[in-house]
Amino acid sequence: MTNHYDRDFNQWAQATAQLLREKRWDELDLGHLIEEVEGLGKSERRAISSQLERILIHLLKWEYQPQRRNDSWLDSITDGRIQIEKIIQDNPSLKTFPAVCLPADYADARRYAAQQTGISIDQFPLECPYPIAHILSADWLPSPQSDDEKH
Repeated sequence: MTNHYDRDFNQWAQATAQLLREKRWDELDLGHLIEEVEGLGKSERRAISSQLERILIHLLKWEYQPQRRNDSWLDSITDGRIQIEKIIQDNPSLKTFPAVCLPADYADARRYAAQQTGISIDQFPLECPYPIAHILSADWLPSPQSDDEKH
């Protein structure tokens, strides 16, 4: 069955499910099955990280370009928060994961925000200025930076 995995993943998955239902343990492609089960958790963590990065980009833009604020940014922030909340509801063991990935996601978000806004990356704090609880809070947005604070 290993060659099904390499040639047609869907067929392999269906055949594996059938073998599991029929308790035909000795016929299972355990190596690939273990790899796929481990990958399930990775995909949930990747999804949280991706949504967190998206939220951070828009929070930075919201704070540093108040004159350009728009509903699209707000929609993106709101949707990212909702998506993370849904993933955590389905996977309570990932509740603390956003705080774990925050430093790396912020570093990427900082770089993308600089590219998207044309603001020098040096104008954005090196470390995330927002507590994770605020980032994920449905009703929190950063205040705009004054000109004195930007320099």
